Amino acid sequence: MTLLSGQWRAVRHRAAVYGLISVALMLLLPAFVVLVVGQGHSAMPAWVLVALAGFCAIAVALPGGAAWQALTTETSRQRQLVEHFGDTMTDPRLTVDAAGKRLFANLRFNTVFDPRPDFGLAEIMTLLCRDTPTRAAFERHWSEVKAGRGGQLDLAVRGADGQVAHYQILALPWGAMAGASSWIIQNVTAQRQIERVLEEERTKIIDFLEHAPVGFYAVDGEGRFIYMNGTLATWLERQDMTPDGERRGDDLRLHDVLGDRPSPATPAHDPFGGGAKPSGEALLVTRDGKRIPVFISQTVVTGADGALRVRAVVRDLRPEREMAAVLARTEQGFRRLFEEAPVAIARLDGNGRIDACNPAFCRLTGLPVEAARGRPLVDLLRPEERAEIADRLDRIARAADPTGGMEARLAASGGRETVVSLYASRVERDSAGRTELVLHFLDVSEQKRLELQFAQSHKMQAVGQLAGGVAHDFNNLLTAMIGFCDLLLLRHRAGDPSFADIMQIKQNSNRAANLVRQLLAFSRQQTLQPKVLDITDALSEITHLLRRLIGANITLEMTHARDLHLVRVDQGQFEQVVINLAVNARDAMPAGGRLTVRTANHHLVESEQRGVETMPAGDYVLIDVQDTGVGIPPENLSRIFEPFFSTKEVGSGTGLGLSTVYGIIKQTGGFVFVDSRSGQGTSFRIYLPRWKGEVTKPVDKQIESRRSDTTGVGTVLLVEDEDAVRLFSARALRNKGYKVVEAKSGENALELLEKGGAPIDVLVTDVVMPQMDGTELIKRVRERTPAMRVICISGYAEETFRNRLDSAPDVHFLPKPFSLEQLAGKVKEVIR
Repeated sequence: MTLLSGQWRAVRHRAAVYGLISVALMLLLPAFVVLVVGQGHSAMPAWVLVALAGFCAIAVALPGGAAWQALTTETSRQRQLVEHFGDTMTDPRLTVDAAGKRLFANLRFNTVFDPRPDFGLAEIMTLLCRDTPTRAAFERHWSEVKAGRGGQLDLAVRGADGQVAHYQILALPWGAMAGASSWIIQNVTAQRQIERVLEEERTKIIDFLEHAPVGFYAVDGEGRFIYMNGTLATWLERQDMTPDGERRGDDLRLHDVLGDRPSPATPAHDPFGGGAKPSGEALLVTRDGKRIPVFISQTVVTGADGALRVRAVVRDLRPEREMAAVLARTEQGFRRLFEEAPVAIARLDGNGRIDACNPAFCRLTGLPVEAARGRPLVDLLRPEERAEIADRLDRIARAADPTGGMEARLAASGGRETVVSLYASRVERDSAGRTELVLHFLDVSEQKRLELQFAQSHKMQAVGQLAGGVAHDFNNLLTAMIGFCDLLLLRHRAGDPSFADIMQIKQNSNRAANLVRQLLAFSRQQTLQPKVLDITDALSEITHLLRRLIGANITLEMTHARDLHLVRVDQGQFEQVVINLAVNARDAMPAGGRLTVRTANHHLVESEQRGVETMPAGDYVLIDVQDTGVGIPPENLSRIFEPFFSTKEVGSGTGLGLSTVYGIIKQTGGFVFVDSRSGQGTSFRIYLPRWKGEVTKPVDKQIESRRSDTTGVGTVLLVEDEDAVRLFSARALRNKGYKVVEAKSGENALELLEKGGAPIDVLVTDVVMPQMDGTELIKRVRERTPAMRVICISGYAEETFRNRLDSAPDVHFLPKPFSLEQLAGKVKEVIR
């Protein structure tokens, strides 16, 4: 446009020069003619005047024509240039006069809108303004342009298809013509769509930055915040700060929010206290003084203006620290659970080797942690079980065995065999894809031992019941044998040839009775006559007997505690216990040694488990019988109290000595324990409960029954199901002067009482009988005759039926086997 303007000025200059020449010639030529005429040249020929007039016309016409031609040519050329220049523009352009009529439109306008000459500004308004508000806006803009004020108008035009097109209209007044104006009409729909997308993306970026899970900030070289996102502002409780870092009030700097403020020499933009660290940990302080541990990654750049800028990303370390603390507590808890677990735990890698184990596992196997790790588990098992356990573990690892439980025996380095219940479970696979196993071990060695001991105890109980039943039957037989011997001795006095034979029968019967008493003692069914004793006095009475029993090559030492508690035991049975232990000790020391009997008071604060026995808390008297003999082999310790078990040669013992000891002590309410090692001697510890009741002088009824005169008078109802015992007892009592009514069962006895007859002075009945036993018979008789005197005869202990006769007082007891004199003496004692 500048070039065109210059060329147009040059054309106008030449046209002006030509015009001036023409004007000058037009003025000069007539003056010349006048001058010539005025000089008297009126006689000049006419052709001269005509020639002068023609010359003047040519002189005037030539410059004027040249000037007009120049103007016309240049104007056409300029118009062509303007049109060409407008057509090269990509925006539709329209020049209109004051009425809006088209003066000029470029090619782009004609292509986009309409090439018709009458398509002016009014038609544009009709085309673009589809509604009243849009038309009103266009008219206001046109008025402003006509008034000489240009401007820009944005129009949103909704088409028939509902799509919105955006137009930007720029209008400028055209000074060449009053009211004329030039209009540039651009379709900016694509630009607006791009701008909208960019705005949406910008909004998303701003929203992401503002609400990102990390903080962002930027500071200048003076540490002033240029930018701070919403997340960081929330952490610092600076929500009043705008995103560009400005706040209402004072000017916030980076060092204002640092917990440990750097030294004054530290650059104001550096949060790390000096240096050129690109990242690191720092403490930020909130408005109310709370400290936030953060990790800052920063970048220091220099802008185009040479100013320093720092951009940083801030990560809040509080969740990580809290998570780390939780994980640490969890790991510590798991570690404590693993380390302090009472059960053994081990983890196996994919090759079946121990990868980790807890202290309980080390205690179970006897191996330190270093020795256990990396060792195949099967190496700790008994050789005969390794293949089976390895196969089970492999199937569990392959999920082919869902049970995961098995029993195994460990052989630790010390040679001690331990029985365990092993439970295996699958865990995640290792780096090689092999399944790891976690094993839990429960030491069931004690349980197995208790099961064996329970079985042993059950066996001993069964044997005891058997022994008691056998003893009861033997007592009946021995009672008859001893009784009939007594009857024979009444007719065969000393000097009679049969006297010696009868005495041999009686003596052997008595020996058999002693053997039966031992069986009853083991089965705890013997008859005891307990009394309050001082153990020191009881042991002193049998000291000389013990010395004769153990022999001269064994030293006997008695050690008694002072102020020893009293106990309530059957003295004879207690002496039998000590004698049996002394005899066993003598046999364990064939080459001599030392036998120590020690007594002491023992106070047990809490109940104590010793083997299969549980001693309740309380006061006891301890009798410790200790020898220096060969000891008892470990395999025999669990059987020493069994009846008929003996380590002696055949014929050297009955095997009832220690079983008798066990039965007597248990029936007394005490406990007996044994400790022994091969070659180091044996110690039997007897604990008898302390007697805290009244001390009364016992009456020895057995001595009273041994009076020489056992005759008497009265009627005796004798109830016995064993014919031999009943026949002997009846004859014995009749020989002593008593009238005897015999009954072979409880029902028969009640029938005899129902029939009446001579009054019954005393009822003598067996306890154990078929159908109606002795206790039931006594209750039925006492219902009829409450004052009936009763004597019970039985091979079992008196306590076995006493508890069933609490409501029947004054019931006397005579143990089987008994002699004629004992039976007659007991009846006379009860009748008188």
